[in-house]
Amino acid sequence: QVQLVESGGGLVQAGGSLRLSCAASGRSFDNLAMGWFRQAPGKGLEFVSSISWNGDSTDYADSVKGRFTISRDNAKDTVYLQINNLKPEDTAVYRCAMSLTSWRPIKTQQDYTFWGQGTQVTVSS
Repeated sequence: QVQLVESGGGLVQAGGSLRLSCAASGRSFDNLAMGWFRQAPGKGLEFVSSISWNGDSTDYADSVKGRFTISRDNAKDTVYLQINNLKPEDTAVYRCAMSLTSWRPIKTQQDYTFWGQGTQVTVSS
């Protein structure tokens, strides 16, 4: 059974940084796209970033471009999200997801099969 476990969230001041991690178990993910989504209080799930199977191609939501960086280590079955220059509007639960149908970055929730429970990121102003 596939499990995705996020870590690295926390409470930070605006302008700060965090590095989120998502560790996969239950199957190898080195030929699959991975993604990060977030859900702010009272809002729907929002695409944040996605990465191709080998890390050569990435995609970002306009709201995070230039501040967030996605990466992966296939040897460790782990995907990362480096978040810099955090803003209060970045406050959300961040969830990683695994696609079984795509090897390249993909934005749509429906193309992701497995999801982690999420890690909370709270940014104070």
